[in-house]
Amino acid sequence: MKHVFAAALLCAAVAAPSFAQEIKIGYALAEDSHYGAGAKAFEASLKESLGDQFSFRHFPSSGLGGEREVLEGLQLGTVEMTIASDGTLTNFVPEVGVLGVPFLLRDKDHARKVLDGEIGQEMLAKFEPAGLHALAWGEQGFRHITSNRGAVEAPSDLNGLKIRTMENPVHIEAFRALGAAPTPMAWPEVIGALEQGAIDGQENPLSVIVSAKLNEVQKYLTLDGHVYSSTIILVSPALWNGLDDAQKAAFEKAAKDAVVAMRAYVDEVDASGVAAMKDAGMQVNELSPEQKAAFREALAGPYQQYEAQFGKELMDRIQAVE
Repeated sequence: MKHVFAAALLCAAVAAPSFAQEIKIGYALAEDSHYGAGAKAFEASLKESLGDQFSFRHFPSSGLGGEREVLEGLQLGTVEMTIASDGTLTNFVPEVGVLGVPFLLRDKDHARKVLDGEIGQEMLAKFEPAGLHALAWGEQGFRHITSNRGAVEAPSDLNGLKIRTMENPVHIEAFRALGAAPTPMAWPEVIGALEQGAIDGQENPLSVIVSAKLNEVQKYLTLDGHVYSSTIILVSPALWNGLDDAQKAAFEKAAKDAVVAMRAYVDEVDASGVAAMKDAGMQVNELSPEQKAAFREALAGPYQQYEAQFGKELMDRIQAVE
């Protein structure tokens, strides 16, 4: 009888279903954005590596709250994963703010080499002491200005412009120096504020401008590329510390696959987004190198502050990357 009972227990153990560990991933933009592309690529890669060990619940369009709230959820362990913008992340790791210095990064190739190289990896490591585990740098692209007040062709065109910025002191200081009235605001509030006229404009990469359909609430798009905007793929330390070595390797691979998907999305939108916005009725202008130089010159004061804050050596290292 004892043997029969033991055999029954063994069969029950073998037959018992193994439940996948759920990962809640929240991000600010729609599912058909570059954030969504990265999240889906991550999930697909992890499933390929680990089968059904993990399941995903996606919360796009700020379904779990603004970026700051989601990041705090990762610290508490109530949210497992997010893709968040570097602007919000400066509140957790201030050193990341150097990447938001206007006109510091020359183009996407330069930016990607900085982030994938030694400097980028050093910065990712700084998130662990902040209660977050950073896996890889994602991408949004270079930021441009949209407005309902008119095209921006010179620093004087920004005088008094009420422009939404991220909660990034580097961005805020730059726009203030250019004469604008920067207004930090969480992304879920932006569309309503533009519709109501509480702000005149905002600044974001084409990947956001197109996916958020800002043409519906903005008339003018100025392609000035004042700042390169990155994202970071993060998981909660509670999740990360519970993984074995094989699972950690799979998560790291999935993050790399997500980055490839995000960059491909950004490249495609950069190639097609301007025409799409023109077709949607936006008036588009692009700054010449000479016009950009005028903006850079107007930021001489803030640049001295940036060098004091982040270190001239670090800024020089970034600019020296080829």
